Amino acid sequence: MPNLDSPQVIKVWDPFVRIFHWSLALFFTVAYLTEDDFEAVHFYMGYAISALIGFRLLWGIVGPKYARFGNFITGRDKVVSYLKSLLTGNAEHYVGHNPAGGMMVIALLLMLALTCFFGMTLLAIEGDGPLAGTFVTVFNEDLIEDVHELCANATLFLVFVHIAGVIVSSFLHRENLIRAMVTGVKKVVAKKDEGETYVGK
Repeated sequence: MPNLDSPQVIKVWDPFVRIFHWSLALFFTVAYLTEDDFEAVHFYMGYAISALIGFRLLWGIVGPKYARFGNFITGRDKVVSYLKSLLTGNAEHYVGHNPAGGMMVIALLLMLALTCFFGMTLLAIEGDGPLAGTFVTVFNEDLIEDVHELCANATLFLVFVHIAGVIVSSFLHRENLIRAMVTGVKKVVAKKDEGETYVGK
């Protein structure tokens, strides 16, 4: 475990972000695998994911520096520029999320939110769940079921892209991003302006 008092490491991911990240990964996996055979578990996982999303939206506003959306949400040009720089092996290091990683966070939160919403809409059409009795009950059940499944599969696709991005970034930047999300720290090798350039080993 890195020494947090050492100037060679910097604390990046706070405990709440790390708990959110791994809990979301677990809950989505369970929800996806229990869609057909264990409906009660599937429903509760959906509620848990919804609660996590709500927490992350709040934490993205009031949380510490690297948890805040303002720290990693960038424009399209920065995302494209970063992705191009990855191909040359000369991508800039970021202490928190890089532009592509930040975009992935938003994409995953959005797709998970849509998956949960359409799942609750299905329950509402059947007269159950928190949306029962609302306007969503007028929707066609078969259509909503297809959209819910589409969103879930799109989320799974984004998860695979996310994992691939973590592997590529870890290799190119010579850092262990998975370990950083467990320990919460990364090694700092230099300082540049107000940000830090680092490499985790």
